[in-house]
Amino acid sequence: MSSKAEQYDVIRKPIITEKATMASEHNAVVFEVAIDANKPQIKEAVESLFNVKVKAVNTSITKGKVKRFKGQLGKRKDVKKAYVTLEEGNTIDVSTGL
Repeated sequence: MSSKAEQYDVIRKPIITEKATMASEHNAVVFEVAIDANKPQIKEAVESLFNVKVKAVNTSITKGKVKRFKGQLGKRKDVKKAYVTLEEGNTIDVSTGL
């Protein structure tokens, strides 16, 4: 079992968007996770941090956009999202963290 600090490195923050809110109606929660985290690590971290049972983990990587910063070309960082589907009867309230 990995430590809490390592689990907080895997799960960065919850994502609260319109799409994530629609997913929460189907017992799913969306998190931004470390780019090198794999599905078993994400499942273990969510289960131990929030005391819930995870049914499935789906991930997607969004490539960072190329933007201009003060005339200089720059690139935003790539972001990995995890759609975590919970077992029936388990919930995570991302607004309070419970």
